Amino acid sequence: MHDWNLTPTEAVAAQRELRARLVTEAPPAWSPRLVAGADVSMDRDSPRAWAGLVVIDAQTMETVDQATAEVTLRFPYVPGLLSFRELPAVFAAWERLATRPDVVIFDGVGYAHPRRFGLACHGGVLLDTPSIGCAKSILVGTHEPLDERRGSTAPLVHRGEIVGMAVRLRERTRPVYVSIGHRMSLDVAVALVQRMAVGFREPETTRRAHRLVNDLRRQAR
Repeated sequence: MHDWNLTPTEAVAAQRELRARLVTEAPPAWSPRLVAGADVSMDRDSPRAWAGLVVIDAQTMETVDQATAEVTLRFPYVPGLLSFRELPAVFAAWERLATRPDVVIFDGVGYAHPRRFGLACHGGVLLDTPSIGCAKSILVGTHEPLDERRGSTAPLVHRGEIVGMAVRLRERTRPVYVSIGHRMSLDVAVALVQRMAVGFREPETTRRAHRLVNDLRRQAR
């Protein structure tokens, strides 16, 4: 782990340095079974954040482990640098997991980022774990209209480069935006997010993690 006590300027430099470590291919002959979802919840005016990780068996869709953490936020809200604000909380929850997942799906962007190093990339590199970004909104890029059917996709393009994929996981529902994190390829990332979808807008990984951290935040009020 690098030092988290950084200025925004130092954080941008750290992103660029860590970007060189990014692996943009999935492990060969890879068949992940334990898939984790990671999410962070916070109140707009509070210095506290609640992180959660939920590990799901991809064959049975059962939750096999989960962990949470409550931390004090130390980095300001700066677009493009949210990983420096959220990852310390995620890593605190990670240390409490009894079961290590094969891959982590983050509720946020990965490669679909101005500097091609969003939350899922940053988290994956520091954990040295395959990772995927699955965001509910676009940070950079545009895509062509999707068919309304479940499973429809369209490349997310930014500055002439495909940086992710818009994926509709539920018919006539807004898509999610999938991008690679670390040790991941886009086709594998899309296939895995689709595999973890069971009829909602989001995959079960981030959906369960989101529910976990929001419940924790409400209980702490």
